[in-house]
Amino acid sequence: MSKSFASTGDMTEKTVTFKEIGPDLYAYTAQGDPNSGIIVGDDCCMVIDAQATPAMANDVIARVRQVTDKPIKYVLLTHYHAVRVLGASAYGAQGIIASDLTLALIEERGRQDWESEVGRFPRLFRGAETIPGLTWPNLVLDTELTVFLGKREVKIWHMGAGHTAGDVVAWVPDAEVMFSGDLVEYHSACYCGDAHLREWPETLDGIRNANPKALVPGRGDALTDRATVREAIAMTRDFVQTLYTQAELSVARGRSLKETYDATRAVMDPRFGSFAIYDHCQPFNVSRAFDEASGVHHPTIWTAERDQEMWAALQG
Repeated sequence: MSKSFASTGDMTEKTVTFKEIGPDLYAYTAQGDPNSGIIVGDDCCMVIDAQATPAMANDVIARVRQVTDKPIKYVLLTHYHAVRVLGASAYGAQGIIASDLTLALIEERGRQDWESEVGRFPRLFRGAETIPGLTWPNLVLDTELTVFLGKREVKIWHMGAGHTAGDVVAWVPDAEVMFSGDLVEYHSACYCGDAHLREWPETLDGIRNANPKALVPGRGDALTDRATVREAIAMTRDFVQTLYTQAELSVARGRSLKETYDATRAVMDPRFGSFAIYDHCQPFNVSRAFDEASGVHHPTIWTAERDQEMWAALQG
């Protein structure tokens, strides 16, 4: 693994793909960088996940303008992570939608998460000087919210904890298409530093039971058939369960965090080492899995200082 901290050395720009995955439904993807989704309704649009900065959000807006001139009325935040939410101001949206748990997490740790993420992966925060401050939702749901874009129905569900406590998905019934945020990844490592690992597989059951015809994951290519959607869900489940199982075994055997990290990577590297951002994620992933297996239910806040201390410790 590279000794440089997290992804500070990753300056390789990714190629953006903007693809229609259903009638007036689009995926903005970038080779393992964070995805966004677009739902075009009768009289307005919804964007799912805003990108990390207004400067980066402007590229999403430019792609939307290639297919419609309808206003972007809503931005849905699938969870609270800075790389997903801090670009929201660019859209001029009437509604910023999130779960009540996501709102609580922004209040609790939004500033620390912002500083942590920028320090870990500066390339994903191009134009950071354009961020006006934290993004605050003004439409908040508990378990379910239905939004109409004219006559087009969008259902937003909080199915349970997973990638964070507050993840939501967007479901478009007329097309049987889902936007999952980071609850599902495709050939990309799951970031689990703020996860609820024992609950995540149960939340994936809800996504699988919806049986989407197509799905936009948090990272990786858009999935345009049911078989590939099921494959992505299974791969995500395998990643999460393997991570937690190895941490739980290590904790039961009295291993240290560093010993747990080494044992977990020995099992996971051959299976998942080729996935996007794998090396970036694993120190944070094992740290969280070790904590959860040790009885820490509520994920500890990551700060820029904690990031560096953990990284140094796990380099041996």
